[in-house]
This record gives sequence, structure tokens and C-alpha cells, in this order.
Amino acid sequence: MDAIDAVIAYHEATKHHPGRFARSPGQLDWASQPEPFRRFEAAPLHPLPLVSGDPTPPYDALFSGGISAQSLTRDTLGAFFEHALGLSAWKAYRGERWALRCNPSSGNLHPTEGYAALPAVPGLHDGPAVYHYAPREHALERRADLATDSWNALAGPLPENAFLIGLSSIHWREAWKYGERAFRYCQHDLGHAFAALAISAAALGWSMRRLDTPADAEIAALFGLARLDDFPPGEPEHPGLLAAVFPGAAATSTLDIPSEAFTRAAASVWHGHAKPLSASHVPWTAIDAVARAAAKPRTAPQTPHLPFLPASPSQTAPASARTIIRRRRSAVAMDGRTACPRDTFYRALARLMPDRAGPVWNAFATTPQVDLIFFVHRVEGLAPGVYGLVRNPEHEPRLRAAMRADFAWRQPGECSGNLPFYLLVPGDCRQLAGQLCCGQAIASDGAFAAAMLAAFDHPLQHAGPWAYRVLFQETGMLGQLLYLEAETAGLRGTGIGCFFDDLLHEVLGLRGHQFQSLYHFTVGGPVDDPRLSTLQPYPAGK
Repeated sequence: MDAIDAVIAYHEATKHHPGRFARSPGQLDWASQPEPFRRFEAAPLHPLPLVSGDPTPPYDALFSGGISAQSLTRDTLGAFFEHALGLSAWKAYRGERWALRCNPSSGNLHPTEGYAALPAVPGLHDGPAVYHYAPREHALERRADLATDSWNALAGPLPENAFLIGLSSIHWREAWKYGERAFRYCQHDLGHAFAALAISAAALGWSMRRLDTPADAEIAALFGLARLDDFPPGEPEHPGLLAAVFPGAAATSTLDIPSEAFTRAAASVWHGHAKPLSASHVPWTAIDAVARAAAKPRTAPQTPHLPFLPASPSQTAPASARTIIRRRRSAVAMDGRTACPRDTFYRALARLMPDRAGPVWNAFATTPQVDLIFFVHRVEGLAPGVYGLVRNPEHEPRLRAAMRADFAWRQPGECSGNLPFYLLVPGDCRQLAGQLCCGQAIASDGAFAAAMLAAFDHPLQHAGPWAYRVLFQETGMLGQLLYLEAETAGLRGTGIGCFFDDLLHEVLGLRGHQFQSLYHFTVGGPVDDPRLSTLQPYPAGK
């Protein structure tokens, strides 16, 4: 079986079906629940300052450009991590408490870890180094000291004053609860975190760009993930993404760090060993197999896809970026009553388009492969029904040919901004949305729900099996944008990982692997649990 066949076999085996779900533990072994915060014992800890007051621009300004770039300092670095991967609150109930973070996660399990390779930063450290971000402490753990020539080799091909940010996944954190489907959710969460980092960078006037050439092995070398003796058995970290962060406008050229720069960094002096997360582990061989099959090799630089058109300033969301970022929550239930204003709905759709997704899509810098199917329940002035949003114009003729012949493909007359948004089937689709999401009422009780439909065969065949991960990461990025757009409207969103993959395909008339459903989402009026208390994310005076 070649690598692409192995990826497709995993994808098929981990689909949920009515009456037959993907393999999972069946019940939760609370004694082995993973610790949600990774720490490296004996690694020097460098605390970061918390943001004082609210220095961030309005959230909408992040999408219109023109924010003055701030210098890289210990303070701006602290704001960058706080607004991207930091804690946003603690929830408490009957003596138990759990953290919420600015980057959402499947089941709040947080398999994603953040890393940085930085130059000398006054007040932080007097030389270039590799760090791991510890969100509970809001601090950087220094994993390695980089020689000056090692840092110059890494930073030389990048824009001036750039640094590197990396993301990894601990598959066990998700597999403990979700079993074989956990690999999918880890990729969603990488996308959530990537978008959170891009938004946080934009609030500082910085840009971010995913680096598309490095191999997983090179990313692992840079951040110490290949040092397997530094990690407990059963708890390795798998490379996810590598990006450059830099002041000013998005780079329009390719960014390619040579392979020898990663090798040189790996030869640095390293500090610390990861503390164990669980007392015991359950092996999931299917996850190990797909991780091997979808490993990324070094690839040729790609021409960046940078179509961003700055949006006109909006008065609909005057709240600051910090307010929206820290207010984001995942709804646990929807009230079944709250409607979404039509203009707000179209505004959210526009933010999902690659030419208007601003800092997020400029950071990803690749051809969009994910379109969306919307189940509209309560959008004021818009008839209920099933709709489609085509984010890649090359997909439209393929979707029209692949989907049911009786779909209307009619653009609503009031559709603003020339969005490629089409009514497919009119009518009440609340029951259908809930059935597709494993019978969950949250998909039918919101103002609308969405299914993210990715071009599947073509990316795998043309880019390679590692594109499987990138497709899920793209859906996670879209999910993070929907989360934030919901908050600007006084609504709430939540990602839905449990859905019947092929049942949606059947409803749409899709066959084969040309398009596949990878993620679902819902937005509406939340039902809060009054029994829960909300606590500040960090102790006063930290």
C-alpha cells in the first residue's frame, strides 16, 4: 500500500456512520487523562509580561490593513503569545476547574504545542534561542541556545527582523478520548492555532507566512521534537507547521530556509526533558500509520497565493481585537430561537473568502481547497435552506457537475459583496443538520450550521499524501474565523467533529473522493450553564 492509499484507508476507516462510529476507547479512563499543559523540566523559564489595559486596534481593523508595526520586544512578544495561545479564562464547578484558551481545541484537550526560534530579545535572553511556550505560566521555556551563525542561517532568507513560530501535535492527548479519529482533530486544532497566531500578529502590525518547503524532519530538528529521549514513551510531539513572523506587510516572495540551517540548529546545546502527561497510554496503531504516511518531505517553494484586498472600515464591530479574542468560547448548546442578522451573516461569509480573509489567508498563502455548505435556519431576511459558498472558483463547475442535478444554484437577490453564495435547496433543514451531526441538537438549534467540503483527490495526487493534513488545517482556520465572527455579532460558535461523513455526501449527491466533508460548525444564541463560575486567566499581579 503506498502512502496515498494509506491516507485514504485511514480516512475511510475513521468515518462515522449511523449505527457505526469510528473506533474509540468506548469509555474514558480518567486515571490516564493527559495533563493539559506540557512543561520541560530543567529548561530555563522566562516569564512574559501580560498585556496591560487594551492597546489593540478594533478587530475590524485587522482586515483593513494599515496597522503600524510594533518592534519585537519582550512586551510585544508577550502580547503575541497571550492573544494567540494564552489562557482566556478558567471555568470552575464544585471545586474542579479547567482552563480555556484563546485558540480553540477539540474537547478542550489541546494537543497543540507552540514553539519559537528568536533572536536576542532584551529582557528575555541575551542570545538567539529556541523556546517552548508554556500557556499556564505565560512564559517561554528555553529549550536550546543557538549559536549566532546558526541563527543567521535560519533568519537569512526571511524578511528583516523576522522570527520563527512552530506548532506540533501530541496525538495521545486527543486519542485518549476520541480514539482513531483523533488525528483528524489534531489537524483541525493546528488550523485553529495557526489562525489565532495570524490574528494576534496582525494586532501588532506584524505579518505571518507559513513556510511550505521544510520537511517534518527539519521542523522536528529545529524545535527538538526529534530528540525522542527528551519525551516520555507514548507522548512524542509530531511536527505540524512552521511559519515566519515579521513586522509590516505580507511578503510576496517565496521564503525558503536551506536544509543545512535546520541541521545546524539541531546541533545546539539543549535544555530540559518533557514531564510525563499520563501514567499509562493506549496505543492507536492507525494514528501512527497515518502520521507516517502523511509525513511531509522537503518540497519545492510554491508561489504564494496572496490575493488579499483590504476591506473598507466597518462600524459593525467596534470592539477591540483583544476583546473579541479573549471573549471567544465554544458553545455547549444553542437556544433554538436567536436569529442572525442578514448583514452579519454575509459579513461572516465574506471573511471566509481568501481575497478578504486578510491576515489569516495571507499567512496560509496557498490555493484554497475548502468550500462550505450552509444550513440556514434563522438568518433574518434569508429564506431557510441549504446553500453553498464556493471559495475557489475552479471548484464551481466541478461541484455543479458532482452534486445533485436538481440543485437550484440560485444566488439570493440580496446577496451583498458579489459573494459566490448559492441557494441549493429551499426549506426547513434543521432536522437534517442535526441528523448529519450525529443527532446533535446544537447543529439544528443554531442560527445556521456549516459543513466544510474539501477537494480531496486532486490535492493528494498533485501535492502528496501530506496534503491530507493541510486540508484539515484549512478547515480549522475557517473554524477560527467563524468563532471570532460569531463573537463580533454577540453570538457564539462551536466546531463539530462528530458527523456522518458519507451521509452528507449522499445528501449532496457526491460520490467517490473528489470532495470530502472534513469539519462541521454551528453559530447561534448560546445556552450558558449557570452552575459554572468564570475566573480570571492569570493571577492578579503576575
